[in-house]
Amino acid sequence: MPILTQLPPLSLYIHFPWCIQKCPYCDFNSHQQKSTLNEDEYINTLLNDLENDLPLVWGRKINTIFMGGGTPSLFSPKSMETLLAGIRSRIPLSPNAEITMEANPGTLENERLFGFRESGINRISLGTQSFHDEHLKKLGRIHDSATATNAIEMAKQAGFENINIDLMFALPEQTLEQAMYDIETAISFSPTHISYYQLTIEPNTAFHNKPPELPNDDLSWDIYEQGQERLSNKNYTQYEVSAYAKPGKTCRHNMNYWQFGDYLGIGAGAHAKITDGSKQSITRYWKNKNPKDYLSKKGDTYIAGARIIDGNELVFEFLLNALRLNEGFNIETYIKHTGLKKDELFNILQKPISQKLIEYNEKSNIITTTTIGKRFLNEILQHCLPDN
Repeated sequence: MPILTQLPPLSLYIHFPWCIQKCPYCDFNSHQQKSTLNEDEYINTLLNDLENDLPLVWGRKINTIFMGGGTPSLFSPKSMETLLAGIRSRIPLSPNAEITMEANPGTLENERLFGFRESGINRISLGTQSFHDEHLKKLGRIHDSATATNAIEMAKQAGFENINIDLMFALPEQTLEQAMYDIETAISFSPTHISYYQLTIEPNTAFHNKPPELPNDDLSWDIYEQGQERLSNKNYTQYEVSAYAKPGKTCRHNMNYWQFGDYLGIGAGAHAKITDGSKQSITRYWKNKNPKDYLSKKGDTYIAGARIIDGNELVFEFLLNALRLNEGFNIETYIKHTGLKKDELFNILQKPISQKLIEYNEKSNIITTTTIGKRFLNEILQHCLPDN
């Protein structure tokens, strides 16, 4: 039984399930837009969904908002303004709240970007993925390299000072030179943040059914290492497995996930994690996944399911996030955010510590994944699974 004495920070995730076309690598809850979107209906449903969730977080405030998808930028700036105003009227929002919107470069133009910035969105994450047209085509993206570079420039002109560029590597038939061109091009725009992650083949995707030819493990590792080096040389600090930021520009929303903070989730298929001090429980909730089912609730509960997490499962869920961080985590953060004693943690980590995959610094009270451990993070997490 956890002993929770302090509630963690609270964030809000908002899911937009539609996109222009489904990418062959994507396993997110996204659906191709086949007709004109009824934006008002979805925005009103999101606000009803939030209102229904408010009893779970009475007296708390939102520190960060993240709009993901799908493609949130399919919605108009007016819809985003209505949504953010509705959120502010229902729950307190920190004055310096980070508000991020994911955007597909193929859905942006100057006027829309200015509108998004004026609506209150202060951080934009551009799904660029590559600056090579042949790779963008293989990835099923709707934009080309020229559109991607224009979107970055226009975002700056619109007043976005906090910009993330998403880049994928180890793409079908990608060479080391092509991958380095992508990373150097992204760096040339001086974004505050770069997400740099390897293409993986996930179940229930078109690539899983018909796998493309990907670079081998040695080449993929060379791309990763040389990309890291170039980012480091330009003052981008790796603070998480696939996240690099200029000083003071880490993604606060994702940091809350990785430090096992709480978050509400509204929208079709959105997930939430909420700590309840009065019940001494930590619960995961998830919303109806199919957009039609979600929209049909009309004020009824939008929650499709929930489960309390405790014991070794709670330790595993904490580690699943925290071990991704380069700086590791403080034992006190673990105790505060899980309500558990450190004995359970060290029982699970005993083996990877002995294998020098994980390191415990008694002086600082911090646990970190070692350089070697980062290469075997999935194996470490497999060992930490509750059934092991």
